[in-house]
Amino acid sequence: MKIVIYGATEVGCLLATEFFEDHDITVIDKEENRTAEFDKLDISFVHGNATDIGVLKSADIINSDVFIACTTLDEANIVACLSAKKISGIRTICFVSKEEYRNTMELDKTGDYLGDFFIDYVIWPEALLTQELFRIVTVAHALDVENFADGKARLLEYKVKAGSSIVGKMVKDCGFTKDTIIVGIKRDNLLFIPNGLTEINQDDKLIFMGTSHSLDILAGTFFHEKEQVKSVTVIGGGNVGYMLAKNLEDVKIKTKIIEKDYERCEFLAEELHKTLVINGDGTNLKLLDEEEIGESDVVISVTNNDERNLLCSLLVKQLGVKRVISRVSKVLNIPLFEKVGIDIAVSPKTSAINEVRNDIDETNVDILATVEQGEAEVLEIPVNPDFGGKRIMDLRFPAPAIVGIIQRRNHVIIPKGDTQIRENDILIIFTKADTAEKVKEYFKVV
Repeated sequence: MKIVIYGATEVGCLLATEFFEDHDITVIDKEENRTAEFDKLDISFVHGNATDIGVLKSADIINSDVFIACTTLDEANIVACLSAKKISGIRTICFVSKEEYRNTMELDKTGDYLGDFFIDYVIWPEALLTQELFRIVTVAHALDVENFADGKARLLEYKVKAGSSIVGKMVKDCGFTKDTIIVGIKRDNLLFIPNGLTEINQDDKLIFMGTSHSLDILAGTFFHEKEQVKSVTVIGGGNVGYMLAKNLEDVKIKTKIIEKDYERCEFLAEELHKTLVINGDGTNLKLLDEEEIGESDVVISVTNNDERNLLCSLLVKQLGVKRVISRVSKVLNIPLFEKVGIDIAVSPKTSAINEVRNDIDETNVDILATVEQGEAEVLEIPVNPDFGGKRIMDLRFPAPAIVGIIQRRNHVIIPKGDTQIRENDILIIFTKADTAEKVKEYFKVV
């Protein structure tokens, strides 16, 4: 596939890095924006502005398959996508940073406004980040949460704490809840798929898949989730902070939001009817103490500055908050945040890259989720006739992988070794990202 990327930004670099091995990549931008990271990749670079039709033609847009606009200017991205669509009919993916642009450009392609002049997919990374944060917040103690099969099944990730009853036990002896499967373990920065003889250590991150009801029982039994999240403090009242607070209000979680800008606080106070809006600086320890932020079940720092988010997160940790989540703009900073003790670090750019990856995948396989910053993937694979009637134990994966869920019409099955799969079943499979292609190839019709 031939992909043209407009924007030598961090997102552009991440996209080029993600796809250059399997696709023909061309990046358009001004030469001064070109970094050493791009020079390490086997890609083409076209100097110029993609809003110029001549530049688009220089990038061979007419013979390309996908055009992705990801500069820091929404207007430039929109004009470039519309220009590319006009001259070549190419599939267009447009990054925006404002809700109004997303709402305007996401035209209903089955409605009255459909023509030959539209953008196929509009990505607002902050909205994707908000959805991810909301999933994580609403499940106590979880490091990651993903919902499948219309909420009937889930993926949950937990960290094994000191003194846990499962430390030192093999997986087969832990007595994990029925209808749950442990599909992955992250240990000492290494992610692997365990078996029944794998011994669980303190500080392991355990990744489970199963029915939502069974995972609720598992959490309450092994990870102290009998209590629910009742109070949340959000530091930063920008788009993410506002949307997250609104979602938390909807599920009746007591919410405080701290915002430095007074005018923004007035807006938040008008729009958020059940949230306490505090005008102040989230890096002010005295303010945090006076407002009893240390009593919150969860604190989430979502300003648009990594250094500020890190400082806010460390301060609330000092006040005794057990669960701290931080927004990270620069993806490379995520390991640093986790190393210094931040429980969960998430990036809107990572969420957006996952969306693009799934959108341009040429197979009939969907990537439902990525885990541990893209180290593992959850694949949704329909069963073709070649595999109908086989048992789970008969599958011979070419790389480490595990079938966590079988979706059969409206039913969800957590399989065992002797579970028989049927044609038209949908398999939800956990595997490492670097070998996911081998798993996809295995299920192709020969």
